[in-house]
Amino acid sequence: MAKNLKITLHHGIVNRTPAQRATVKTLGLNKIGKTVVREDTPANRGLVNAVRHLVTVEEVD
Repeated sequence: MAKNLKITLHHGIVNRTPAQRATVKTLGLNKIGKTVVREDTPANRGLVNAVRHLVTVEEVD
């Protein structure tokens, strides 16, 4: 079974660069505290890495 990533937005996107805002939106996050589950792929890991200071990540099955 493929691993998944549980991604939670913990900091707001006000005063962030347009690229960081777009990355958060691409991940499907729009409010502080919102959590999404995404497949663990290199592309998703790259998106998370770009905004790692705004989100927390857990690996789930």
